[in-house]
Amino acid sequence: MTDLDLRAIGEGLPFAEALDALRRAVTTRGVAVVQAPPGSGKTTLAPPLVADCVEGRVVVTGPRRVTVRAAARRLAHLTGTELGDLVGHTVRGERRVGPRTRLEFVTPGVLVRRLLADPELTGTAAVVLDEVHERALDTDLLLGMLAEVRQLRELPVVAMSATLDAPGIATLLGDDDDPAPLVDSEGAPHPLEVLWEPAPGPRTDARGVTRDFLEHVARVTAQEHDLDHHTLVFVPGAREVDRVVELLARLVPGAEVLPLHGRLSPREQDLAIGGSPSPTGGRIVVSTDLAESSLTVPGVRLVVDAALSREPRRDAARDMSGLVTVQASRASMTQRAGRAARLGPGRAVRLVEESAWSRAPEHVTPQITTADLTETALTLAAWGSPRGEGMALLSPPPAAGIAAAETALRGLGLVDDDGRITDDGLAATRIPADPRLARALLDGADLVGATAAAEVVATLADDLRSDDGDLDRLLADLRSGRSRDASRWRREADRLARLVPTDGDERPGSGARAGDRHVSGAGLVTALAHPGRIARRVGDGPTYLLASGTRAALPSGSPMRHHEWLVVADVARADGRVAAGTGAVIRLAAALTRDEAETAGSGLRVREVRADLGAGEAGAAKGRVTAREVDALGAIELSSTPVRPDPETGADAVRRALATRGLDLLTWSPTAVTLRRRLAALHHHLGDPWPDVSDEALAARLDEWLGPELQRVATGTPFARLDLTDPLRRLLPWPEATRLDELAPERLPVPSGSTAAITWPPHDEPSAAPVLAVKLQECFGLAETPRLVDGRVPVLFHLLSPARRPLAVTDDLASFWSGPYAQVRAEMRGRYPKHPWPEDPWTAPATARTKRRT
Repeated sequence: MTDLDLRAIGEGLPFAEALDALRRAVTTRGVAVVQAPPGSGKTTLAPPLVADCVEGRVVVTGPRRVTVRAAARRLAHLTGTELGDLVGHTVRGERRVGPRTRLEFVTPGVLVRRLLADPELTGTAAVVLDEVHERALDTDLLLGMLAEVRQLRELPVVAMSATLDAPGIATLLGDDDDPAPLVDSEGAPHPLEVLWEPAPGPRTDARGVTRDFLEHVARVTAQEHDLDHHTLVFVPGAREVDRVVELLARLVPGAEVLPLHGRLSPREQDLAIGGSPSPTGGRIVVSTDLAESSLTVPGVRLVVDAALSREPRRDAARDMSGLVTVQASRASMTQRAGRAARLGPGRAVRLVEESAWSRAPEHVTPQITTADLTETALTLAAWGSPRGEGMALLSPPPAAGIAAAETALRGLGLVDDDGRITDDGLAATRIPADPRLARALLDGADLVGATAAAEVVATLADDLRSDDGDLDRLLADLRSGRSRDASRWRREADRLARLVPTDGDERPGSGARAGDRHVSGAGLVTALAHPGRIARRVGDGPTYLLASGTRAALPSGSPMRHHEWLVVADVARADGRVAAGTGAVIRLAAALTRDEAETAGSGLRVREVRADLGAGEAGAAKGRVTAREVDALGAIELSSTPVRPDPETGADAVRRALATRGLDLLTWSPTAVTLRRRLAALHHHLGDPWPDVSDEALAARLDEWLGPELQRVATGTPFARLDLTDPLRRLLPWPEATRLDELAPERLPVPSGSTAAITWPPHDEPSAAPVLAVKLQECFGLAETPRLVDGRVPVLFHLLSPARRPLAVTDDLASFWSGPYAQVRAEMRGRYPKHPWPEDPWTAPATARTKRRT
């Protein structure tokens, strides 16, 4: 059924032994899950085998653009055809296919958009999903989407990986009773020696990978590199790649040292994975995890692994998303090491302690559990499964993450209140960018022109950086061609501009002049994408308040400090002086005028009364609620006027203050403290219906027990005048409350005829014993220790001398009278001769009282 010669293509590849099993699975079931080690040839052989089983084009996904291009180019070479003939590829901004193309390699995002446009995938005869173990968001979505497509039409699907949860994927693509067939290939690995060379210091610190560790990476690589073979070095990110390349160029001058990461141009990436290396000194390729799986770097016999990975993380509180450096999983380290033993015996050097292997996670963390889910939520809404409900996924999206994403999409007008996609949302799905950037492109085109808007979005989407953090200056460098990323950026900007619906005329402002902020639209378009990151300077320092309510600081020496208004394009967590105590540092920003801020942030504009509770300092506002009528852009107040708070607004202010500052903000009288302690002990020992009076529980039931008092404080009563005893009594259960004094009394009668106060343990230590501090003489005649709380809790006696100094501590009076009391009596009789010291204290209270009277 194909012109692809499987015998010629598969010569010498271990996976050839599994082709018959794969053919049976595809032809009889139309689905298969392939598991084979790195280097076995599954990416090269499985797609043409599937093409041989079907009529039409087979679409093959690869995890990244560089792997897609490399796999297509290699297969085209093996078939003796030009790229774009029998074998082609489609990646963002580049399509090489023709009418005869039988195998089309694409990135997962390309296939997701095709499915949204045509859920039946008309014209596609089969799909092969490669490297599903990486648990990328789009690949996880494709598994669920294709499982549903298979219910509509007969579409063969093959999922492949070197390491994966094969049974789980087989069940997803098949069903519980009849999972998809598993096709295993052991491959033919050569011997592999694993060495451990940990660095003397830490690999990472608060700022990321340490400089000392990168120098360790370079030193070990230089020591271990064999001039007759090639070396592959794994570090977590592009910055680390460039630094290690720089170090190795000095340490191994005879070697050809090349970088490999996603920011390089296709030509630079192709150089690292192909071509002829230097005839002397061998080749050293320093790579991110691009080279971990399906991408082949030829001739490698040594792998040096920093054992680190980058994973996406979302900080919802600060509206930050980014990559964090983490310990690599065991699966990732295994795959990296396997690159050294594809052609012959190899060595892998891991730059951690051997014990780190056992502590490392077994598999990579699924991106759906940690990443920003805004784009995922839009995809699910467009697919007709808002929030992923009812859809088969390997890992369901976390409820909090998907809810936050849906809230963001509603704010952009891309989904409705029920999570269903809107017309604007459908338009955004046609833009290959984050939904925020897609909406900024569409809206920004009307304000600054399609070209200018596309240029800003292309800059933000590609995560480009400026040394001084000035987005306007970065755009000027890109437009002038001074930046090394300029050519790639220009291609992407032009492509995005073409995706903007137009009436045939370019919009005003599109012909931006380099360096002209008001024409470039950098601030306005960025603010359209991230209105919550519109920021206003606080005072004269480097700190800015974002509309989202968080604060961030510009780094020292930033040229942006003189601007009152900014929009933050990129912000990262940071500690210490660099963040000016805010916990975040601004890495890229654009200047903004107030008019631009109000235009882009119109959805955040509010006019409302905001109330605050005084912190309790001396003065008129001590513990009182004050209110202002504000005109605000989110958390940024544009103007405010003092007003008298209404009860509802004031009560909300009190609730917020208690939520942020805790219940210690309240003034607890001694009577209220005692009642709370008694209730805490009853709840601890007896449980329901006695109420939980912990800080968390009281905060959760605030209106129930403190409602009337909230209203009083809201209308002017200071906190200090509140007595919390009666509010706490509102929580007492009835009719059980009638036994409160019986179960947990405030005082206890003693044989002398008086009563002594019981000190109940603090509410946050309810398991401790209640204490009764009393003179020893007053306890004569009390043979056994009283027990409280329905006999469950013995009283802890602090027995005192006539001068109220400690003599003994016991919760077992009977044992004390029959033992230690004799020594206490012997020591105290001479010191306090006027006080009774009977030999039989458990039976002598009357005698003691008589002697004291005489």
